[in-house]
Amino acid sequence: MTEVIIFLGPPGAGKGTQAEKVSNKYDLAHISTGVMLRHHVKNETELGLKARNLLDNGLLVPDDLVTEMLLERLNENDAASVVLLDGYPRTLTQAESLERPENNLLIKKVIFFDIDQDELITRMLERGRSDDTEDSIQVRLEAYKEDTEPLLHYYEKKGLVKRVNGSGSVDSIFKSIENVLT
Repeated sequence: MTEVIIFLGPPGAGKGTQAEKVSNKYDLAHISTGVMLRHHVKNETELGLKARNLLDNGLLVPDDLVTEMLLERLNENDAASVVLLDGYPRTLTQAESLERPENNLLIKKVIFFDIDQDELITRMLERGRSDDTEDSIQVRLEAYKEDTEPLLHYYEKKGLVKRVNGSGSVDSIFKSIENVLT
């Protein structure tokens, strides 16, 4: 059975940055749906072509396509023991998909990045990605509030959520995550 740690929080909260640090220190498979999607877009795969227009407009790729891609990735050798999910699940449907018995996954912890919205917007504009325009950021934040924020309550009811302060330096946030993991 593969153990799963989920990084949950709004776009721009630093999940990807911290996931890289955690996966390097603890030798975990870091699976980022954002990185997977951008790879498909860059390489103009069938999924990438479908996703490009959605991403450029700040919209999310449909659950079934993202879930299919994730489950395929979870079958790779490095994902056999413990995985760190960054950007998945984003919806209750995706969360329920993870928990299907046939997936052989055990969600151990959900680390929630608690951060101020103004700081999020500033961070996202400063990282300079083509899909980070003021309009697309607002669309993504609204989608987060509607689709992803309910996951916080879903996982809190299961007793899986550990909160970390998403503000501050990369190192101070990492230290908070280390405290939660140990």
